[in-house]
Amino acid sequence: MEDSIFTKIINGEIPCYKIYEDEATIAFLDIHPSCEGHTLVVHKSPTQFVWDLSDEEYVQLMATAKKIARHYRDVSGKPYVRMDIVGTDVPHNHLHLKPFTHTSDTHNPGRENIEPDHASLALVAEKLRLA
Repeated sequence: MEDSIFTKIINGEIPCYKIYEDEATIAFLDIHPSCEGHTLVVHKSPTQFVWDLSDEEYVQLMATAKKIARHYRDVSGKPYVRMDIVGTDVPHNHLHLKPFTHTSDTHNPGRENIEPDHASLALVAEKLRLA
């Protein structure tokens, strides 16, 4: 089976706007964000679905999501962080984190067809990166 785009990011074969990384997980900005700060949190285990992670891996993924969400509340000025588990776009386990103030802030239909704004993504990554 061919490596997913997330496996290639984990292996350093494809660049990303990295927010956080530890031995088990990595988090980076979605290049087609539905809102500023739209972040993907990925466990490095190559399972397709979050539900197929071992209990330990699942806890690692959720702990990273919690760490980032709390950090985003502090640095983004947004009181809420939405978490979605979709699992249909990339065959590798991942969560979507979206900081917001109003629910309409997390919706941006048609974003997949627009060229990524790399300069803006770099600025947002710098602002949100977890030290």
